[in-house]
Amino acid sequence: MPSNIYPMLINGQSGLTDATVDVVDPSTGWSIGQVPEANSETIEQSLEAAQQGFRVWSATPPVQRKELILRYADLLEENSERIVVLLRAETGKPQDNAEYDFGMLTTCLRFFVEEFERLDQAVLHDPDGRFLHYTLRQPLGVAVGMLAWNFPLLNVGYKIGPALAAGCSVIIKPSSLTPLASLEAAHLAKEAGIPDGVINMITSSDHKVTKALLQSDIPAMVTMIGSTRGGLEVMNASCTSVKHFSVELGGNAPVVVYPDADIRDAANKVVDLKFANCGQVCVSPNRCFVHESVYDEFVEYAKTRAESVEMGPLISDDARQYVLGLVESAVAEGAELVSGGKPVEGDGYFMEPTILKNVATGMKVAHDEIFGPVLPIIKYTDADNEIALANDTEYGLAAYVFTSNLATGLRAARDIEAGSVCINEPHYSVQLPHGGLKQSGVGKDCSRYSLEEYLTLKRVSVLIDH
Repeated sequence: MPSNIYPMLINGQSGLTDATVDVVDPSTGWSIGQVPEANSETIEQSLEAAQQGFRVWSATPPVQRKELILRYADLLEENSERIVVLLRAETGKPQDNAEYDFGMLTTCLRFFVEEFERLDQAVLHDPDGRFLHYTLRQPLGVAVGMLAWNFPLLNVGYKIGPALAAGCSVIIKPSSLTPLASLEAAHLAKEAGIPDGVINMITSSDHKVTKALLQSDIPAMVTMIGSTRGGLEVMNASCTSVKHFSVELGGNAPVVVYPDADIRDAANKVVDLKFANCGQVCVSPNRCFVHESVYDEFVEYAKTRAESVEMGPLISDDARQYVLGLVESAVAEGAELVSGGKPVEGDGYFMEPTILKNVATGMKVAHDEIFGPVLPIIKYTDADNEIALANDTEYGLAAYVFTSNLATGLRAARDIEAGSVCINEPHYSVQLPHGGLKQSGVGKDCSRYSLEEYLTLKRVSVLIDH
């Protein structure tokens, strides 16, 4: 692919600056293009554009917004082949994973524009019968979105889907590691008829520059997908004025496999999710607790399943070295390699799918987010409190339980501290709320609960009986 500069989108116009950032294909290690390095002037332009875009978009009747959003989704699909090629080049994703990533963008656009029409605006009880009380839902304002690189277009969809449906304007900063497909998608908004300034997308690798986005009093909402450390920095920088936050941060998802579970099925499903996207998934299984009576059986099934896994690369060599370091540290402390554990020779940042057994909870691989293709399997006994083991982390994004006993599954779902708990099969969908507890964030992506975060809740009281 020839080297090109992919411009930013500010107020419906292509934006360039004097400096650029290289974008690298992680499957080869070669540069595939450049994006502009935003500066203070472009940051200010994007804020002014989004402020004006909000005035226009929030005043646009919902039926017209719906028509334009659906046209935008159709236009994206007409250009899907070109966008998916870019997405695969900047992420190294296999074709099916890239198509899912792209598909979630258009799915979110269509879901939220329909969900907006189903929101209630309640009439409230008046004990004296003198007033009519009702609620109004109105667009919140300008939303700034700071996004991660692992699912670039899905992440864009999670943010612009509810924002556009609610009548908000956005400034999106995709990761500087994977901005290309997102920029291509953003530029199509103008062709679809979305007013200038409603969708703005900037690119930067310099947090000091983009900090001005957060410190401005123009945004009403700051939303993010990323690490807990990054989330704390973003929230801290934003507290120059009162803003709403919706941030999906780090995870350390436990799996609890009870002895009465279908062990082969549990192992297959855990392995499939663990090694999806090379383990670079916020809800990826990170600590797999398996009862001692079925431990060896589970390990063997997991090993067999992992042998058929096809993965793309990690996002960078630094990421690969970090994950390999976790494996090396665990083995040095007594964990045993069941499979994998080494980098793949040749170009790119590939690594073998790796399974570790005899992992102890005190090992770094068991208490730090891995974000790579390593499955630590930890043995527990009847003397252990498996729920306490699952909860022994500062994170609380996702959890998984495998059991054939309904009461056991329901108790685990009640007691595990996570934003989502899946029993017997991992499952995610746009209509289901997604978000974390504890240090995994605040707010929700997906579902009507996400849409509500981009809307105010105003109470109106009308005197009807003097």
